[in-house]
Formats: sequence, structure tokens, C-alpha cells
Amino acid sequence: MERLRVEHRDLDDAITALGRAVGDQLQLQRLKRRKLALRDRIRQLEDQLTPDIIA
Repeated sequence: MERLRVEHRDLDDAITALGRAVGDQLQLQRLKRRKLALRDRIRQLEDQLTPDIIA
């Protein structure tokens, strides 16, 4: 999970850098999609680690 978090942070940095420069918009969209997919995967793994508590 830590590897996914590091990759997520790295993508955030890359998106920020690419956004400042007049960069390739398609590449920027791909990076953002990958970042969102990583966020979803991290949340899914966290949910698996945390048991549901039925009140």
C-alpha cells in the first residue's frame, strides 16, 4: 500500500509540473486518470484492512 501512496504522490508532482508548462494535454489527462485509479485502489485496500462494524 505504501508503494501505491508513493506512486500517487509522484503522479501529483508530475501533474503539477506538467500543468505549469505548456504540456501535452493528453498526457496530463492520462496522469490524472492514473492518479484517480491509484486513489481508488488505496481506498479499496484500506477498506479491506478495516473490518465493518455493525452497530
